[in-house]
Amino acid sequence: MGIQKNVPNNIIREEGSIIAIGASTGGTEAIYSILRSLPPTVPGIVIVQHIPPVFSRMFAERLNGQTSLQVKEAKTGDYADPGRVLIAPGDQHMRIKKVGKRYQVECFPGDKVNGHCPSVDVLFESAAKEAGKSAIGIILTGMGYDGAKGLLMMRRKGGRTIGQDEASSIVYGMPKAAFDIGAVGIQVALTNIPKVLSELLG
Repeated sequence: MGIQKNVPNNIIREEGSIIAIGASTGGTEAIYSILRSLPPTVPGIVIVQHIPPVFSRMFAERLNGQTSLQVKEAKTGDYADPGRVLIAPGDQHMRIKKVGKRYQVECFPGDKVNGHCPSVDVLFESAAKEAGKSAIGIILTGMGYDGAKGLLMMRRKGGRTIGQDEASSIVYGMPKAAFDIGAVGIQVALTNIPKVLSELLG
């Protein structure tokens, strides 16, 4: 028996938030830890995880089978509706665009940004521009500084921002870079992120 994943239509029609997550080293398990604790009524989630192409699809399929959310590798035109999680393909950037009261993704090849394609900054910057104060940004464990500038942009546009703390990070690189420039509004342990999300959305 698979997990029931029907999302009520009335929730999909509501104008709401969008959650953007960025991660690298150690991120696959961190993302799973968060998603398995979220209900199917959660706003749409878009994720950039630094991961090779084939593995991004496998990762999405694993999460789809092990959480109560609808998880898939993103393709251009997909909507990030409530209860749905879209993961950037391992060799394409992903950004969001507001279409009416919904958020749609665009996936596209491009040069590496901060040494990565997909880049967290590309996603976060689009969330800042398209969702503004309706966006929640989460930066998780990872090496380097991808996502820091984009998260700062989200915060400056009124979005709420969360950073994983050092103690719970496999590599405290990306969260530290974001924290150091003032991009992180709330810094918490990985296990507390679902609770913080619930409070922000409440």
